[in-house]
Amino acid sequence: MDTEPATAPGTLALVGGGEWSEGCSFDAELLAAARTTDVCVLPTAAAYERPERAVARASSWFAGLGASVEALMVVSRPDAQDPGLADAVRRARFLYLSDGSPMHVRSVLKGSAVWAALVEAWQAGAVVAGSGAAAMVLTDPMVDARGGGLTVGLGLVGNVAVVPYFGDVREDVHGEKLHRAVLLAPLGVPVAGVPERTALLRSPDGTWSSRGVGQVTVFLDHRRASDGLGALPAVD
Repeated sequence: MDTEPATAPGTLALVGGGEWSEGCSFDAELLAAARTTDVCVLPTAAAYERPERAVARASSWFAGLGASVEALMVVSRPDAQDPGLADAVRRARFLYLSDGSPMHVRSVLKGSAVWAALVEAWQAGAVVAGSGAAAMVLTDPMVDARGGGLTVGLGLVGNVAVVPYFGDVREDVHGEKLHRAVLLAPLGVPVAGVPERTALLRSPDGTWSSRGVGQVTVFLDHRRASDGLGALPAVD
């Protein structure tokens, strides 16, 4: 295996939800990009939803792709400051953050040792994926799940916001949250609607693409962007 240091951040996958289920064919591509068969899963966002179940689903899914899962149980603020967990994150080649509560994952990881290690790993070429809540939080600004406005995210990538479960009426019955996010986004900051079991991928060279069962829709300056994914920022 080539161990030379990467000159660009690794692939970033912002998944619209429904991770580790039929249709998420992009996970095989992410494993190939990471050049590993080991996936480190952080069920941080699922802290109040039996996070061990998220790990079990990930383990079953990735076993079918010939990969194994290591659970990094970063579910509280003390966990996020644990040097051993931070070191495991720093050494990982493929980090996957589960769906759950966006506000919890932000409060646990923001300014923590684990977050600093994740940023370091990504900048050294590791693949980072976040689904649903985690996809929202990895950007800055992030969409506030409580009402659809914008707030401060963790900012692994900037100048873009993500709306997961795009088109799912169970998540946004009348489309009000999406409308508010699009309306309140600053001029020049795109909002990407990512459907369930669909990934918005940012490659190491800064280009964006879409994989999975749905199509990503991009809004810019309060309307649907005419050039689609081309409206997304190549650099922060």
